[in-house]
Amino acid sequence: MVAFGLGLAAVGRPGYINLGRADDLPADRSVEAMRSRAHAVLDAAYAVGIRYFDAARSYGRAEEFLAGWLRSHPDIDDVAIGSKWGYTYTADWRVDAPVHEVKDHSVAVFTRQIGETRALLGDRLNLYQIHSVTPDSPALTDQALHRRLAALAAQGVRIGLSTSGPRQAEAIRAALRVTVGGSRLFEAVQATYNVLETSAGPALAEAHEAGWTVVVKEALANGRLTDAHLADADLAGADLAEQPHDDSVLAAVASKASATVDAVALAAVAVQPWADIVLSGAATVAQLESNVAAARLHLAADQLEQLSALALPASEYWAQRSRMAWA
Repeated sequence: MVAFGLGLAAVGRPGYINLGRADDLPADRSVEAMRSRAHAVLDAAYAVGIRYFDAARSYGRAEEFLAGWLRSHPDIDDVAIGSKWGYTYTADWRVDAPVHEVKDHSVAVFTRQIGETRALLGDRLNLYQIHSVTPDSPALTDQALHRRLAALAAQGVRIGLSTSGPRQAEAIRAALRVTVGGSRLFEAVQATYNVLETSAGPALAEAHEAGWTVVVKEALANGRLTDAHLADADLAGADLAEQPHDDSVLAAVASKASATVDAVALAAVAVQPWADIVLSGAATVAQLESNVAAARLHLAADQLEQLSALALPASEYWAQRSRMAWA
């Protein structure tokens, strides 16, 4: 059965690519205000049964917030912690920064960032992933890096990768071929998959069959698949009005199921037989509670068929996503 997890991208830093952040976050996005929000969402997530938490070095202070929450709950020992390296946060706690993160998959960056992650999370780290691997990433061919990652795996930390972009399937299949000492290096993948972007599905099924843990991110398409922001071009900061799918289909399925749009979108992902963990990226407790209602939602075959018709060509989906603004 699929589990739900909580991703901290939306609450670890003041700016993010997600619709409606002006409504979701307090006007004060100071470090203390964001820490308080992150801890409130973490509390709510644990209370509803979520036991997997996802962070990254580039999510502002997400690892720091998560580490503080763990320290404040010393009795909690039944959670799994995943984080990611490969992007450096560069926005200096600004929403209007010209560059929010810089990607570098080199051994030098891994060495620095695993030290930073360990300093915060210590031995609570269960899964460490290369952040946003694409088919041209040197992380897929750098044998020195592979040896360093294998050494971390020997310490009990599982090694994985996250993917993004229209060629996710190609990156996943390339990662499946990476070995160190005759054994597969990677044990997990975190990929974007939602009713608008389904292109990675077959490769994720192959990864699951190979024994990898499959974690789904962006199941709500950065807020586009919610009641409030379905195809909201103004909030996206981009012209998304031309998208060819009929948003009324998703709304109609949600209405018939007596559910919210976000719960339907998440349930459509959770039903995939290869999905092990589906992340909520909630920025508020109310969003989290709406998201996890998906666990109790069973969509009929005809509803799933209707939703499958919403999928866009991967190139179109990622072109639209690239035009969304940090807010």
